[in-house]
Amino acid sequence: SCSAMDHQPKFFENLSGAGKAIAVLTSGGDAQGMNAAVRAVVRMGIYVNAKVYFIYEGYQGIVDGGDNIVEVSWESVSSILQVGGTVIGSARCKPFRTREGRLQAAFNLVQRGITNLCVIGGDGSLTGANLFREEWSGLLEELAQKGKIDAEAVKKYAYLNIVGMVGSIDNDFCGTDMTIGTDSALHRIIEVVDAIMTTAQSHQRTFVLEVMGRHCGYLALVSALACGADWVFIPEYPPEEGWEDSMCVKLSENRARKKRLNIIIVAEGAIDCHNKPITSEKVKDLVVQRLGFDTRVTILGHVQRGGTPSAFDRILASRMGVEAVLALLEATPDTPACVVSLSGNQAVRLPLMECVQMTQEVQKAMDEGRFLEAVRLRGRSFENNLNTYKLLSHKKPDAELPKTNFNVAVLNVGAPAAGMNAAVRAAVRVGITEGHKIFAVIDGFEGFARGKIKEISWGDVGGWTGQGGSILGTKRTLPAKYLEKIADQMRTNNINALMVIGGFEAYLGLLELSAAREKYDEFCVPMVMVPATVSNNVPGSDFSIGADTALNTITD
Repeated sequence: SCSAMDHQPKFFENLSGAGKAIAVLTSGGDAQGMNAAVRAVVRMGIYVNAKVYFIYEGYQGIVDGGDNIVEVSWESVSSILQVGGTVIGSARCKPFRTREGRLQAAFNLVQRGITNLCVIGGDGSLTGANLFREEWSGLLEELAQKGKIDAEAVKKYAYLNIVGMVGSIDNDFCGTDMTIGTDSALHRIIEVVDAIMTTAQSHQRTFVLEVMGRHCGYLALVSALACGADWVFIPEYPPEEGWEDSMCVKLSENRARKKRLNIIIVAEGAIDCHNKPITSEKVKDLVVQRLGFDTRVTILGHVQRGGTPSAFDRILASRMGVEAVLALLEATPDTPACVVSLSGNQAVRLPLMECVQMTQEVQKAMDEGRFLEAVRLRGRSFENNLNTYKLLSHKKPDAELPKTNFNVAVLNVGAPAAGMNAAVRAAVRVGITEGHKIFAVIDGFEGFARGKIKEISWGDVGGWTGQGGSILGTKRTLPAKYLEKIADQMRTNNINALMVIGGFEAYLGLLELSAAREKYDEFCVPMVMVPATVSNNVPGSDFSIGADTALNTITD
């Protein structure tokens, strides 16, 4: 509307931070993207006319006061977006765990009129913040009794509002699909795997890679999915009894199939079903003793916390920081402390303590050997990742596969986009598992018309996950001028379904084929497109395959 210039959009209407003071602190282990979150809180706070303060060195700074709590301006957070770690520092703090320490902290905040606190850290840091909030009025009364503050201050600053954001590379917090820092840590792991792949392929080698995640297997699971690892060990889903045998069988089968490289990923907290640790050394010794394979262990350690934040983490943290300020402005004494979470593609607010309790439930379930429950509690996204990994990495023997007599053709259309090959690999392997025959089409609709189509097997797509571009070959050509020929090919090869992985041309192409259904029976079959384009311009999906990689290339 033309009046949009006159007033702020509905989003911020009636939300003024005038007269409010917000302090931001980072606590616990550092994570890439924390600075982006700090920057967003500062700028959004200033945008709504609130005063904003940095607290340096986490909870230690809130207890020490003095120069550790500083009012900041818009410029204070310039050029920190692309910096890893946290520029305001983070310290583990014993004093804040005592009531005495929290009393001092309350005094330091009241002196500056700060009653809004934004905490960026792990679940321990957020639990501490919640306790501080619950004790707040008691702490203020005690300060008044000791004559440190007057009765007026007790009234004026009666309530402390708290909002949390989870900064943790482990993605170990229930209620959010992603924590700040997780995606960047994955980038570090994948860089290392890609580097190892080249050396391992020169010599036939087995690599055991240990990644972070003391109590959470997210990084191990997703990096295994991203690099097509042969085996993965995570605390939530220990291997079955006799895993030593099945793992060695799988490794030797892969060798026999001329796979020159075996990668095994171990989360640092990996356990067996009796809750006994499975260490990377133990896995290595096993492979060497049983199979005699040349085996190396690589422990990634703090490299995973390092480097610059990925595009995803910068965007995630920026969006969460804005939402955190809005949450503080809308908080009342009766609303529970909240944590800003990512659900699907939306920033949402969830009750902080409910999420903390659920996170602790996962640990309890693992301790008590209720592993299926642990996986369920980790959430939908974790469960899906685990099921996808299991589907794509373990081929069933042919005898066990159903036979559907259903033929599916897979093709790439449009410009190449990073991730297309991983999508083709997944489609081929899931199709084969379901009992279908999968046909690969070379060079899009144009190749289809020319009959460039052949059956593709499970092994044919091995190692495709990390390859850029389109291995099948892709063209922007639309099918309209080849309808007759494509229909012929579908008839000749008896194609019962079509999967098109590509960009906007793929979308238009399927529209053209469906419009031609009245004329050609061959097109009266299920057709699906999977959006894969750096432009992210396919209707109906928040994300297209390839867009995230393109963003990272730009930020690099």
